[in-house]
Amino acid sequence: MKRRTLLAGLMLASSLTPAFAQEEVSVTVVLAEEPDLVEPCMATRSNIGRIVLQNISETLTELDVRGDEGLKPRLAESWEMTDDNTWRFHLREGVSFSDGSAFDAEDVKHSFDRAQSDQIVCEISRYYDGITITPTVVDDHTIDFTTEPAQPILPLLLSLLTIVPSETPIEFTREPIGTGPYVLSDWTPGQSITLTRRDDYWGDAPAVETAEYVFRTDAAVRAAMVETGEADIAPSISAIDATTDLDHAYPNSETTYLRIDHSVPPLSDKRVREALNIAIDREAFIGTILPEGADIATAINVPTTLGWNPDTKAWPYDPERARQLLEEAAADGVPVDTEILLVGRTGNFPGATEFYEAITSMLNEAGFNVKLQMVEVAEHEQFYSKPYVDDRGPIMVGAQHDNSRGDPVFSMFFKYHSEGRQSGIADAHADELIEEATAATGAEREALWSELFGYLHDDVIADVLLFHMVGFARVGEDVDFTPTIATNSQLQLAEIGLK
Repeated sequence: MKRRTLLAGLMLASSLTPAFAQEEVSVTVVLAEEPDLVEPCMATRSNIGRIVLQNISETLTELDVRGDEGLKPRLAESWEMTDDNTWRFHLREGVSFSDGSAFDAEDVKHSFDRAQSDQIVCEISRYYDGITITPTVVDDHTIDFTTEPAQPILPLLLSLLTIVPSETPIEFTREPIGTGPYVLSDWTPGQSITLTRRDDYWGDAPAVETAEYVFRTDAAVRAAMVETGEADIAPSISAIDATTDLDHAYPNSETTYLRIDHSVPPLSDKRVREALNIAIDREAFIGTILPEGADIATAINVPTTLGWNPDTKAWPYDPERARQLLEEAAADGVPVDTEILLVGRTGNFPGATEFYEAITSMLNEAGFNVKLQMVEVAEHEQFYSKPYVDDRGPIMVGAQHDNSRGDPVFSMFFKYHSEGRQSGIADAHADELIEEATAATGAEREALWSELFGYLHDDVIADVLLFHMVGFARVGEDVDFTPTIATNSQLQLAEIGLK
């Protein structure tokens, strides 16, 4: 139901009770990318999470991004450590899935085991790589998680684990069953997805009864749809279009970067990787393709992340030095003339295609031979995550990484460990630092992460780090919603109301 129809419905209901009026609330959300899946264990991917996470499928714990509660209960009511390596979670009673089955500890165990299964490649599981986690059912509403090494922030890690019924097969589903306040009532590929509010949800009933998600790749079109009342919320619009009172800037936990595959020459040469970094004029993007407020990145995580290293400085723009480095590498037999494929993801952020086109031009002007290929999200994943294609040429993957949870553990193993799912490097010292920091606490943990940030940037030159991004959303004049740092990865319908 479009917003204009909604308002008419509310006017007709003005003499009725507020509860009846709330039942008529329907919103339309316009997104840049249509999801290829609505699988709960893939909900950490932004185009899926905005629909699924905490709407259809819920987690044990939840990070409060609107207040100061920190980590708060969701499906788990409380938790504590029973020994150095074991966390015990006490689960909420009286919760049911949308298929009517009761929620219990067996569902939690199955959800974790399913996410970790090698029979499917779940996005969630990458955050648990490098840690051995064993769930053990104590009783219907109690479950233990034993970890090796010890995990002092395991409750925070489990804020990503979406819970499905224990009967869910270990294969991707098109009909997700969850404990959340909404069910997937319609999915017409290429057109829209509709969620409908459950009457038997265990928590407070959200104001929004139905939500329709539609998909438009053009940021200007998304913005116009909200302005004309065709849609209610566009969580991602271009800064160029953010010119009205309907537009909201919000802190964005995304970092844009080029992931370098170090295993293939010429990218295997450190001089070439340095040349890539100094051949890009990062300042030229800010206020043009990217909005004012975007920050030049020196790490895969934003500066508010634990252990962020202020001594790590951004690479200067120096195309002449880049050419010199390429000449030095060529003199030593490095095949610097080899074509390098740069893979970008269409719709990843407003202006993504123009962004990668400009980077390609800068690199080629500095002496590289770079070919740009823009792909949709499903094809992008084939380049981004292991197993990588055998006999491949040199590849850089343009991507964004979202870590809004404040600790590098959500990034470092799968991005930089030799066994990491999206790692382009294999460095023994980086592996050691990641493993030590993951198990450490307090000041030691912070210091190890800080050392790792500096080592990856200055010594390894792991990637081409580009920008910490800024997000813009357009919200209809009659809609009560304020975007947060989490809006790029999830959009809880329970947080939406009418003015």
